[in-house]
Amino acid sequence: MSTEAAVDPDPEDPIEYFLQDMTYHGKSDRTRAAYERILRRFEAFLQESGGSASVVEASHRDCMTWVHTLRQSDVADSTVATYASYLHRFYAYMSQIGSFESNPMALVVAEMDEGIDTNPSRREVTLPEMRQFLRAVTHPLDHAVIVTLLKTGIRVGELCNLDLRDLTLEDSTPIPAVAAGDVLPRSQLDGRGPSLYVSPDPTAGEVLNHEERSASNKRKRSTVIPVDAELAAALRRWLAVRPDVRSPAEPLFVSTSGSWGQRVTPDMIHHIVERHAGAVGWHHSGGDAEENVTPHYFRHFFTTHLRDRTGDRGIVKYLRGDVGGDIIDTYTHNWGDRVRETYIANIYSVY
Repeated sequence: MSTEAAVDPDPEDPIEYFLQDMTYHGKSDRTRAAYERILRRFEAFLQESGGSASVVEASHRDCMTWVHTLRQSDVADSTVATYASYLHRFYAYMSQIGSFESNPMALVVAEMDEGIDTNPSRREVTLPEMRQFLRAVTHPLDHAVIVTLLKTGIRVGELCNLDLRDLTLEDSTPIPAVAAGDVLPRSQLDGRGPSLYVSPDPTAGEVLNHEERSASNKRKRSTVIPVDAELAAALRRWLAVRPDVRSPAEPLFVSTSGSWGQRVTPDMIHHIVERHAGAVGWHHSGGDAEENVTPHYFRHFFTTHLRDRTGDRGIVKYLRGDVGGDIIDTYTHNWGDRVRETYIANIYSVY
């Protein structure tokens, strides 16, 4: 929308001012009416919720709360996205012409695009609290699983589907099955340094690498995730006690309890995380998603912390598996080096 019309730096009714400018720039009555309905709805929400007094004073948190409220109602996800885009355009325009200082919807829209949980009432665990929590997780399997989730942001199903061939560590400490020639590492990991390869291929109920899978991977493309020294140490400790398995796929994570030596399942991972989270009061039976820490919370933790540390949304979206191959192909030829350098320089310490 052009900003050539005369600008009122402090309009009495910013929404009406924005709607008038829409008319001046040739927008249809129908479009104008749709914007007015949504913007007035947001204005009413601010007044009823006791938050900011007006759209001028609305904060990022006010906008985030409104989006979450829409999601909790009967509004479809596509409609929530439409409402958010209308509010975003309103704030972007008013900021561009100088009537508003900033656009509080900018970060909300970016978070929605990245699949980040925008629920303002979700439990927030600080990094020092997470470190203290992890110190109490001493079982090698449980510890390696949680550190992997924290350091990579992968989904539960993706963790369950990892095989030994999907991991490379330092040459000086090779994986026993790989060193013995029982497992051939993926060619995609050649020359990439310590890394995990997460494939989009596994599908629940289908056979992959000679084993039927119990979970699906949801990412848009294959991803090579760097393994830092802390994750490598946790994985080495686990591999030192990992039971022998009969599956030719050689799963990375296998059960050490009732299903001894069998690939872990999503239910097993949920049980591991929820048991340890419950021990510190982060998970309660019957608790809701806002209160309880589940495996998905670690993906949220990874995304928000790494995004804030790097400021590089492209790399974070790549690591999360949210970027298609055609998008990555438009980047420079040294994309893999850039990802590793950025990740290693910015990934948080969990010890």
